[in-house]
Amino acid sequence: MKIENLETFIVDSWLITKITTDNGLIGVGESTFFGWPRAAEEVVLSFRKYLIGKDPLNVEHHWNFMYRSKSMRGGSIVGGISSIDQALWDIKGKYFDTPVWQLLGGKVRDKVRAMLCLPTGTCDEVAKHALDAKNAGFTALKVFLYQHGHSTMRHSERINDLVERLQAIRDSVGWDCDIGVEIHRNMTPGDSIVLAKEIEHIRPYFFEDPIAPDSVLSFGEVSEKSNIPMAAGERNLNIWEFREYVEKAGVHYIRPDVGLAGGFTHLKKICALAEAHHQGVIPHAVPSGPIATAAHIQLGACVPNWEVQEHIIEDKPVHSKIVNKISTLKNGFFEIPDTPGIGIEFNEDGAKKYGLSSPDMKVDLRDDGSISLR
Repeated sequence: MKIENLETFIVDSWLITKITTDNGLIGVGESTFFGWPRAAEEVVLSFRKYLIGKDPLNVEHHWNFMYRSKSMRGGSIVGGISSIDQALWDIKGKYFDTPVWQLLGGKVRDKVRAMLCLPTGTCDEVAKHALDAKNAGFTALKVFLYQHGHSTMRHSERINDLVERLQAIRDSVGWDCDIGVEIHRNMTPGDSIVLAKEIEHIRPYFFEDPIAPDSVLSFGEVSEKSNIPMAAGERNLNIWEFREYVEKAGVHYIRPDVGLAGGFTHLKKICALAEAHHQGVIPHAVPSGPIATAAHIQLGACVPNWEVQEHIIEDKPVHSKIVNKISTLKNGFFEIPDTPGIGIEFNEDGAKKYGLSSPDMKVDLRDDGSISLR
């Protein structure tokens, strides 16, 4: 069996890679380098000449060849490789007539717990969204606690508002629902430590990305002075970057993305690194497309320390139109598919109806006009 063709499709903010073999098998993968999918596409196409004619089953060798070919680093490079890697594993599963999770070690659970990402809004609106999600069967929620308006608030005002928001959500859903707190890298170490102490009594599931992912040492400072489980890693690209967070940053949950951190080949290794340190895995999965969602579920089926998978509902376009079916979600849990490969098929005709989504670049500013994120 040889690779016969490689094609790319940009849909919304996702790069979809489609690989076809000479015996008719098709594999698909998704890059979640969502800021610049065209850059990831150029990376994928640069490997087309190398991949054509190769045995698609030699996935580990192909991964290392692509990553080491120029010894360059970056999100577009590993994002592109991630989409190729998923497609090759999809083919491997179809070749052996088994799901990817079976090839990666077999099931460790019967279903994969989902964590719904709540929409932003006023304090009352977010609290209502949380209760609605709980009533729909979700036992884990993620709140984007830090919103755009917080950037122009004074320190004490901002901390007070953030605490009140999280308290309102806890009051809405009670104690039998996990609440993850996402700061989206919008605070400094000093501010983060203050906020962590202030919300400790509300018992958040985790405190994610309080600061920019620029320094393992800075993140470690926040972790050392906080009594809340820390989560980070959604911008990390490989096992070497994750090693430093796992060993030096004081994280309790790592956040790898199958479309950015090396596909199945690398994520299984990254998860094992965390497992050796008794750390859980909460993959970065928003704003992923449905192919990356399906890929994450395959990993969730077979990775022992997989905690929960963040999610937004995918039952509407664009998500629902570019695959034959979206992943099945019931009462807050994903069903684990038994179909060969990653469990879903790419709808090429549907994808061609949607192009690149190009929202304006936005960065929050302080009231003096400077960039808020520092």
